[in-house]
Amino acid sequence: MTTAVRPTTPGPTSLSFLPRSLHGDRRRWHDGPTPVSLADLTTITRQVAAEVAAGMHEVRVDHTHRWSRRLHADPHLDVWLISWATEQAAELHDHGGSIGALTVVRGELTEWRWTSGRSDDAEITPEELAVAGPGLRRRALSASSGAAFPLGHVHDVSNRRSEPAVSVHAYSPPLSTMSYYGVERGTLIRTRSELVEPGASPEGGEVLA
Repeated sequence: MTTAVRPTTPGPTSLSFLPRSLHGDRRRWHDGPTPVSLADLTTITRQVAAEVAAGMHEVRVDHTHRWSRRLHADPHLDVWLISWATEQAAELHDHGGSIGALTVVRGELTEWRWTSGRSDDAEITPEELAVAGPGLRRRALSASSGAAFPLGHVHDVSNRRSEPAVSVHAYSPPLSTMSYYGVERGTLIRTRSELVEPGASPEGGEVLA
């Protein structure tokens, strides 16, 4: 069953981001093979999440297949709107050669992410301070919060709440490959890698135009 929330102002995203050139600022390439930085992607997802919260984009919730819609696409950047019904989840995966970010519009998402367990992990949360060594770490992402995905970031995302969740995701360059993982005896094991077709949903959900 699919339910829809109609936008008050239908139309494409007003995103007007234009990446700077390599010669304009060489530091912008330090996050990956793209002129778009992790900070840029975080800003973009927050900007588009505000548009969604203001009713500028239609959101559907499909209780059978996770729903998604691409809001922006160019050679450097893809931006996606994704809804998550209760218990819908993405398999443990990476983003190939892309970096990314997400912002939660409403509801709450749970992220399990793989960490090396290094003491200098900048994203460590208070609930993780007592955990040592490599492994999966859990964090709750509530409305208006989010996460950034550097190269090599491995995670899964799910909605464990009774109410649907909505999130905005951005990837640069647009996803072209993803690998999937399992954890065996405390070791991260890659199980398969797949090509991502242009325009395919980044988290494996059903794409609706």
